[in-house]
Amino acid sequence: MFQLDKHHKKRLMAHPMQPPGFPITNESVLHFYEWLFAPWVKDLGLRDFDVSPGRAVATLPQSTRLQFASGAVCGQVIMSAVDTVASLAMATTDRVPKGTVYQHTHFLRPAMSDDMRVEASVLRFGKASAFAETRVSFIGSGELVAHATLEFAF
Repeated sequence: MFQLDKHHKKRLMAHPMQPPGFPITNESVLHFYEWLFAPWVKDLGLRDFDVSPGRAVATLPQSTRLQFASGAVCGQVIMSAVDTVASLAMATTDRVPKGTVYQHTHFLRPAMSDDMRVEASVLRFGKASAFAETRVSFIGSGELVAHATLEFAF
């Protein structure tokens, strides 16, 4: 069962919204998203969340606010979306980690002209960490835009 350490319990006590129960489900994913993530992460516009045990999916919509002058969504946005959706995938399990300690992202093509599907899967749990993989693809064509592997600490 998910347990909070002393530092996190104190932080939660000061937080105005109650934390959701773990593991999260489709019924609680929006509550968890609103509770956990910083306002600037929410400004990415992630939507259409779908979760199941060890998996999370969201849509990252195209927006001029997220683009370079060239019209491509910048890599920082994609990496933030990857980390966010991977964190949601981790929260669908009964071993919720403390946070991301490593992320390696490959960008395969410019993220232009289409909304993107961000899909994360939990790969495995170790004693001190867990591993996930995230794929970012265009919704229309299914072409892969980015691929990432992440490690989370307990």
